[in-house]
Amino acid sequence: MTTTPASAIEALERIQGELKVLMPQLSKWRVEELRTQICQFHETRWVRKKFTKYGSLNKGFAESELKVFLEAVKEPRFKLLFEYQAYLGLRIGEVCKLNLADFDFKIKELRIRTEKAHTLDTLQVPQFLFEQTLEYIRAYQKEIESAKGYLFYKDKKLSRREEPYINLNYMGLVFRHYISMTGLNEVYGSTDETEPDRAKRTLHRLTTHSLRHYAITTFSRAVNGNIILTKAFARHREIGSTQVYIHTDKRELYDAIEIAFSKNYTKTLLQNQNITK
Repeated sequence: MTTTPASAIEALERIQGELKVLMPQLSKWRVEELRTQICQFHETRWVRKKFTKYGSLNKGFAESELKVFLEAVKEPRFKLLFEYQAYLGLRIGEVCKLNLADFDFKIKELRIRTEKAHTLDTLQVPQFLFEQTLEYIRAYQKEIESAKGYLFYKDKKLSRREEPYINLNYMGLVFRHYISMTGLNEVYGSTDETEPDRAKRTLHRLTTHSLRHYAITTFSRAVNGNIILTKAFARHREIGSTQVYIHTDKRELYDAIEIAFSKNYTKTLLQNQNITK
């Protein structure tokens, strides 16, 4: 890690003092121009370059992949946590903090503090997942009570953190363990880092967020692509964000290509065009 020279700090303090005097006298566009220049420098110097977008690469679980993955997860705490991601589309930071107080058990409703939108949303828990949750709560009642009601309590022997719920970074490691164990650890690239002393990160196709991708894609198919309902399920502010999560299965895409460009289909199209003319 590099340190800032004393001369640079002194220069910065001088400039900050000058800006305090000048800012009230500058026009709006001058201030915006200065802000743009600072942001551009920040982007160039410190922000990580993003890997080329993965295009049609499906970042979500396929049905068969999810089945293999969940069957491999034997500990009930981890399995239920991953199921809440796969069947309700919860983000890892949201699911780790699930608390008994978030549930209305009479109507099977879950209140979620949505991370991105900073809103309080509700979703109904599917019957099979609701029953599993009740069984889990009964089996681990003492541990949950000791963790102040958090369903996914931390291992006190492994963590010294003050928070009683499980750490999301730890869950990332647990996820990677089971993905590797099931042979689903597919790598599609690595990041380009702007800082020479920062190591490149390996980019995995399947991450904990892939469970959310699966949930949103599956829901979209169930409602015949109704983007309004899917947006509500995903708890997005913008429809564009929801569309990023909806994936076309590779087999579906390839079958559609085969149909679209088959000779018989092309011949039928031409015949229909001649009829309409």
